[in-house]
Amino acid sequence: MSPNDTYHHGDLRAACLRAARELLEEDGSAGLSLRAVARRAGVSATAPYRHYADREALVSAVAAEGYRELAGHLAGAHPAPSTPDELAAVAVAYVQFALKHPGLFRAMFAEPCDPTSEERVAATAAISEYVRGIVRATFPDVDSDTLSTTVWALVHGLAFLHLDGKLDASTPEVVTTQVTAAVHALFNASPAMSTTAAAARPGV
Repeated sequence: MSPNDTYHHGDLRAACLRAARELLEEDGSAGLSLRAVARRAGVSATAPYRHYADREALVSAVAAEGYRELAGHLAGAHPAPSTPDELAAVAVAYVQFALKHPGLFRAMFAEPCDPTSEERVAATAAISEYVRGIVRATFPDVDSDTLSTTVWALVHGLAFLHLDGKLDASTPEVVTTQVTAAVHALFNASPAMSTTAAAARPGV
């Protein structure tokens, strides 16, 4: 019996995803290939191709799994945030997820993925809608699409700054303080910037 014969239908896909995530966390994207995944999963070199046409398809599947886990992690931080403090708690959870799963996080956001993957597109859309929902609840009188992009860009940038060592990630407490302060700075600055811009307009 060949190694891949020990996998029943459905198990091989899960085994490949698990192997891919282990490789990402150990060696980053450089160590990820279908052949490496086959070796790690203990199956034949061709077995992963039953579920993944190429490396891009595998990365898309890993990314989709990561998006779903991230969404659950954020909801766990606060199921329905509606204040800047609650939004800051969700932002902290986002950065902490990146720091806990750096290889997965980079695969989710820094690796090319198959844009035709329905699973990946659906998972990404769920994250986007989650962020828009937070913004709509917290700031009902603003353009939620535009502000949600701004908020996501801020938090996502903070995640990569911590991952890349540009910001201190030595302890969870330090990360929490930095991220919370950044989120509050954005919203505290908004009224002041609006006032300054209004005062600078001619005739005001």
